[in-house]
Amino acid sequence: MSNQSKRIQSLAREAALLPQEEVLQISERNSELVIGIPKEESFQEKRVALVPEAVALLVARGHQVLVETGAGNQAHYTDTDYSESGARIVYDRRQVFQTGMVIKVEPPTLEEVELMGMRQTIISALQWTVQSEGLLEALIKKKSTAIAWDFLQNDNGIYPLVRAMGEIAGNSAVLIAGELLAGPEGRGTLFGGVSGVRPTEVVIIGAGTVGEFAARAAIGLGAAVKVFDNSPHRLIRLQNALGQRLWTSTVQPSVLQEALKTADVAIGAIRGSGQRAPLVVSEPMVAGMRRGTVVVDVTIDRGGCFETSRVTSHERPTYTELDVIHYCVPNMPSRVSRTASKALSNIMAPLLLDFAADGGVESSIRKNQLARSGVYMFNGCLTHRGLAEESGLPHKELDLLLATL
Repeated sequence: MSNQSKRIQSLAREAALLPQEEVLQISERNSELVIGIPKEESFQEKRVALVPEAVALLVARGHQVLVETGAGNQAHYTDTDYSESGARIVYDRRQVFQTGMVIKVEPPTLEEVELMGMRQTIISALQWTVQSEGLLEALIKKKSTAIAWDFLQNDNGIYPLVRAMGEIAGNSAVLIAGELLAGPEGRGTLFGGVSGVRPTEVVIIGAGTVGEFAARAAIGLGAAVKVFDNSPHRLIRLQNALGQRLWTSTVQPSVLQEALKTADVAIGAIRGSGQRAPLVVSEPMVAGMRRGTVVVDVTIDRGGCFETSRVTSHERPTYTELDVIHYCVPNMPSRVSRTASKALSNIMAPLLLDFAADGGVESSIRKNQLARSGVYMFNGCLTHRGLAEESGLPHKELDLLLATL
């Protein structure tokens, strides 16, 4: 169990044991939050921003949570689960967006921003490459304060929510590959192998969080793993994290091509520094792979790192090209929506409690480095230089805006 999960359970037990008088005193000391949880309507998004356990914790601390009906259905949480946790279920979508703080998984759509009031706080993913055109301008008009959970960075330089989703994607990639490899279109091979049989060969392109957890899962099942990355530092870090030596190489086309020729599974997990994932596996390389080999391109949400990759869906996740099975579903954590929702909620709920304890969002942004790291818009002013340059909009430094308050 993660430290964040233990913290939430501890806080929930503490709140449940408090006499009602003490709960009221806590509510008076803290800034009361009114939180809206809308139903996600983005393509293939099945997660929910807060699970019922987190809602119960917030309500016990004197906060109000409004949940749109059906918001948790695809993560296997019912309206009853939320109402029993103290949330108010609302059937008018507009009500959820009229709260002081709106929390989503995916970026808001233009229609959702239209439903919002002035000077609200919204917490969601940013995902600049898939945002609706004109979204930033719409948020500016509403004088919104916007926090991106994929920008949140702790004191150790780790992006906790991005890492959590990366862990899920890495583990899922191996489990999916195992199903496809043994399936009717695959090689009829058991992932990992057994005694006396050649182990499955897995090539992982990328040594970040996704690559690390894909390697952990593949090694745990007995596969022979080869990892490629452009950064020798990341390869060293990966070996240290796994606690064992494994086959690694920088991305050299000839070496990668030879590894792919004998691979049973290839997992694309290399992100690069730009908006698009680097294209490192060409069509001729894919053509040289064996019939029934499985490609899982985790980077498809940023264009993919295989030249033959194209976006698929959870309903129709695979296609075969050049006799190679391709799995190219964006947003892989949504496939295990309940687990992913809990991972999001484990980090989001303590952050919300910090907002309340610090006296509100603005005060918390001044004091709390985690909250501050996620801010890309403050009271309608764009504060993220990279976004401003990309979108051609003006920006102001967050420190200067805070100093004028």
